[in-house]
Amino acid sequence: MKNLNPSEKQALEQERNEILQQLEDWLEIPMLVLAFTWLALFIIELIWTLNPWLEVVNATIWIVFIIDFGIKFALAPRKFFYLKNNWLTAFSLILPALRIFRIVRVVRSLASIRAIRGLRLLRVMTRTNRTMRALAASVSRRGFAYVLTLTAIVTLVGAAGMYAFESGTPDSSGLNNYGAALWWTTMLMTTIGSEYSPKTPEGRVLYLVLAVYAFTIFGYVTATIATFFIGRDAEDEDAELASAKSIAALHSEIASLRSDIQTLLHQEKST
Repeated sequence: MKNLNPSEKQALEQERNEILQQLEDWLEIPMLVLAFTWLALFIIELIWTLNPWLEVVNATIWIVFIIDFGIKFALAPRKFFYLKNNWLTAFSLILPALRIFRIVRVVRSLASIRAIRGLRLLRVMTRTNRTMRALAASVSRRGFAYVLTLTAIVTLVGAAGMYAFESGTPDSSGLNNYGAALWWTTMLMTTIGSEYSPKTPEGRVLYLVLAVYAFTIFGYVTATIATFFIGRDAEDEDAELASAKSIAALHSEIASLRSDIQTLLHQEKST
């Protein structure tokens, strides 16, 4: 490629971009299904444990994601920019290797349970990001449905993470099962909040991330719901708010009245 002239390089880059886009379009739905399955397995792993069969499914999906990322990286004409835009996805694919190759044992011997819990926090964030990117690629317009789906994912994974971090504390204050953690996270997402505050550093970091997300997204959801009801009110002829149909009819009446006036003026000038 170094021996190509600028026009040939540009044509080759365009061809690679087209192939990459076609591949992403073809794999869009399968990758979305696998991403949701991978996330569901991770939630099960946080709450309970994966049996040998689910471990095989989990590892298989992980290998598929690695192959998918490797092919797309090879096709990308500008690999640095591709890696820069997908570094978190690449990181999420590296983390499972720590478990597969038993590097966790070395970490445990060096930094005990604290490093393991920090690693688990990274997996919560990176694996959720992998599913979020797959979901975003499958939604042409990131509208209200996308936000609701994304919020549901964040709530489910956040509850699993809070349960994994807080259930072992001396004072879990009700977060001793996933149902209670899910209720607590749901209250946080609706900005209602709860009396319980996380005790572990990992739980506090996750709490901060969830709180920032809830604060950011709550205004958008509120505005969307308000716009929906305002729109419904505008379509009602008896509503206080003038409807679009009423305004259009008023414009038509004004135009007709203007035409009648111009006709009368023309007749008067003729006489």
